[in-house]
Amino acid sequence: MIDLSIIIVSYNTRDLLSACLKSIQAGLKDESNTSTKCISAEVIVVDSVSADGTPQMVQEQFPWVSLIEPDSNVGYSKGNNIGIDASRGRYVLLLNPDTKVIGPALAKMVVYLDAHPRVGALGPQLLNDNGTVQSSRRRFPTLWTAFFESTWLQSIAPRSMLDRYYMRDRDDAEIMAVDWVTGAAVMARREVIEQVCGLDEGFFMYSEELDWQQRIKKAGWEIIYYPKAQIVHYGGKSSDQVVAQTHIRFQNSKIRYFRKYHGKLVAFSLRVVLLANYAAQLIIEAAKGLLGHKRELRRARVKTYWQVLRSGLGDR
Repeated sequence: MIDLSIIIVSYNTRDLLSACLKSIQAGLKDESNTSTKCISAEVIVVDSVSADGTPQMVQEQFPWVSLIEPDSNVGYSKGNNIGIDASRGRYVLLLNPDTKVIGPALAKMVVYLDAHPRVGALGPQLLNDNGTVQSSRRRFPTLWTAFFESTWLQSIAPRSMLDRYYMRDRDDAEIMAVDWVTGAAVMARREVIEQVCGLDEGFFMYSEELDWQQRIKKAGWEIIYYPKAQIVHYGGKSSDQVVAQTHIRFQNSKIRYFRKYHGKLVAFSLRVVLLANYAAQLIIEAAKGLLGHKRELRRARVKTYWQVLRSGLGDR
């Protein structure tokens, strides 16, 4: 069995994916850190019917990569599960295509997991493209967190609540046990996946890594944030292509998560609050447009928020 299987689900991110694969290739060959062993690895790209030439690029520039092409956009969760089913590694890394591996980061993560058998999943330190640390470690969200986080109300949320959720009370450079790490780069043990299964395909996109790590924690494994391994994450390049659908999928997934772990009543309450939030945003943007302030921007936002409201944020 090889050491590591790297699963990348791509959707119209050809240039970013190319850079990502080059960084993986360079990192696996990086012998600058004598304390890090060489590891054997495979890379599996699952491409969800990209229209930008991604499959051709992978085949031509990276013939050592295994390319899987479903006949439709299967979503992030199912795409990763397809890659996991095809993989052979002792460890599996779910990696976004809009990332760049820094040096021997992947080998460092494998070495850490080898040395800590109770750690079920591991997340590296994520960096922004300017080198600053990107928030990537979390405590599990409460309902109050869900009301505010990633909505227009986040700026007025109680500071202590967000500090707790984003773990701002802990040093970015500290190796620590966490509730979960964001899904741009998560490495898990094969036996963990066999125990808790892969990602819940009911989450088309968003919150799937939160749900997965909730299940991993409930099964008795530790989740670790490991800043000695670093990966640059550019963020949101696939979801940027479909703005309204991004809002709908993000909030639907949030509601689904709370229904799954906190019950139907809590999920219904969250749905009502989120829909009221979008209704208020629509009214504000429409009023600004009527007053002549950046009308094209306001019109686009009104259209987006109206699509979200029409969806009803159904708890699927």
